[in-house]
Amino acid sequence: MNDMLDRQAEDRIELAGHVKWFDPAKGFGFIVPDDGGSDILLHANVLRNFGQNSVADGARIRILAQRTDRGIQAAVVLSLEPPADAPAVPLADFAEFDPEYLASRPLEPARIKWFDKAKGFGFANIFGTDDDIFLHVEVLRSSGLAELQPGEAVALRVIQGKRGRMATEILPWDAVLRRAPQEDAL
Repeated sequence: MNDMLDRQAEDRIELAGHVKWFDPAKGFGFIVPDDGGSDILLHANVLRNFGQNSVADGARIRILAQRTDRGIQAAVVLSLEPPADAPAVPLADFAEFDPEYLASRPLEPARIKWFDKAKGFGFANIFGTDDDIFLHVEVLRSSGLAELQPGEAVALRVIQGKRGRMATEILPWDAVLRRAPQEDAL
């Protein structure tokens, strides 16, 4: 069994590209590799193993890929970055704030109350409070995500805006764990 796992690991190649599309309801999507060639299948389980349930179209991605009977598939996600065309400040509500201030807000643990992609917004609650935190679809996209599910654990950077408390960044909970050592150094 270990020989088979070692062989599978040896057959994997590191590739970079961008997410062509990903549909959480279907449970898969495709990656367009930078080097050209056929699209690469990205299964929901591989994305979940990275700690995310969704990814925005156009997001930059680095993976370990493997050839299967059905073509090349992503086996491991190594990194994800928001789409290049995502605005640095996704909402006019944030324009009056210094970008460094927005980036320095602490990450707060939260759970999604509800999110409706068609309406373009939703709400979350910071753990231990009943306060609603407004979530805008453009903030979701600029954070590199495409969808949120009720009950999903996330981390938010939050400000007091003109219309109440609102998220300036939305991160999957597992992404916070990957970022923690870097942020502790700040």
